[in-house]
Amino acid sequence: MDDIARYIATFPPEVQDILNQLRALILKTAPGAAESMAYGMPAYKTHGKPLVYFAGYKNHIGFYATPTGHGKFAKELSKYKQGKGSVQFPLDEPIPYSLIERIVAFRVTENLSKVKK
Repeated sequence: MDDIARYIATFPPEVQDILNQLRALILKTAPGAAESMAYGMPAYKTHGKPLVYFAGYKNHIGFYATPTGHGKFAKELSKYKQGKGSVQFPLDEPIPYSLIERIVAFRVTENLSKVKK
């Protein structure tokens, strides 16, 4: 079992399901992304640059796509509690997987453009 699987296994089964879906979505949307643990949570990089992070909590899922990832989708994220570069998806509401997928895709493109410069 890898570090991320061990991390996910520490949560109740229903939260594990969400975290595993997030992990799969990120890996599908960012093929070849490097997975690791950073700041105590699953972290992803493309082209050597941070892409996104996620974390499980008692009442929400934290998703971290850097300030640019959140800024680009500010209107759609506005209904969720946020911090600079972070958003909280409550566990008692449907997780917006399609929105998360679009944010990850945006960040993949953003990281690629940084490499090309």
